Amino acid sequence: MHSPLRLVAAALAISVAAACSKPAASKTPPDGPPKLRYALSGPLIPAKMTMVTAWDFPQNPLTDKSLDQSKLSKEIQLGYRLFTNTPAEASRFVPGGMSCNNCHLNGGQRERAMPLVAISGVFPEYNRRAGRLISLNDRIVDCFLRSENATGMLQSDANGTAIVAAADTLPTPTSREVLALAAYLNWISRGNEIGKSPKWRGQNTIPQPSLVPVDTLDAGKGEAIYAERCASCHGPDGQGVYVGDKKPGPLWGPNSWNDGAGAARVYTLAGIIRYTMPYLDPGNMTDQDALNLAAFITSKPRPAFPFKDKDYLVDPLPPDAVYYPKRIAVAQ
Repeated sequence: MHSPLRLVAAALAISVAAACSKPAASKTPPDGPPKLRYALSGPLIPAKMTMVTAWDFPQNPLTDKSLDQSKLSKEIQLGYRLFTNTPAEASRFVPGGMSCNNCHLNGGQRERAMPLVAISGVFPEYNRRAGRLISLNDRIVDCFLRSENATGMLQSDANGTAIVAAADTLPTPTSREVLALAAYLNWISRGNEIGKSPKWRGQNTIPQPSLVPVDTLDAGKGEAIYAERCASCHGPDGQGVYVGDKKPGPLWGPNSWNDGAGAARVYTLAGIIRYTMPYLDPGNMTDQDALNLAAFITSKPRPAFPFKDKDYLVDPLPPDAVYYPKRIAVAQ
């Protein structure tokens, strides 16, 4: 028997399907972005907004009249389409069902949903996983390889080792899709300070005092929370159900992010869940519930990233990187 809470969530999801399936129907003034029905939090969609705002974009290059027919404008528009529909627009690199927009909500313009406004100005920056400075394009490539599982395009030899079948099998910093995404991120970052991390960055994390050792989390409790509060949109199998003409990205299985992605880390995923879900009432979950739910989701199978042995060779392996073999600490 379905619980009353789940039935209410499902009914609400159906009721907002029409609003969720299309961008907001607001007119675009000739000099900039559309006027929205609510106040923004700085440049961002407020974190507490619900599913009816799922396809609102404070900055939308497809409707912004300040863009022209130049090559740069067209690249920015392509980057937006890639961001919001990655499997279709970048099919040569995306074997599964994940879009950038599944994690960076509202085109990277939503508060506490890993917003990317002003992000281009912080690069190059040090990346602990890579153990070096990386560029914005490097970071986009990494998202393709991991969050969109581009390495799923690789073939394997008889020993199961991934091999590159062709020179263009994997994205590079100069791939057209990477350049277009960088153009879009630069566009939504324009006017912000270079070299300074924006104040809205890093706010989608569980506070340090609430973190507990991963092996003390209860994936069974997480599974119960999932059935009660998540399955109405994500489905009992984690593959997502259609709400209008939109469908959440798969949370596990062969079409999801791979085990080298940031969302494959328990604490990282818990932070995403804590402040963006459930979509009908974001931010109302406790830290502990989000952690247990993340433990459940990361207990499920997903594609293997074949180059995990190249990660965290300079910095320590994070304690929530549950898909990585444990390593003996090396004295510095």
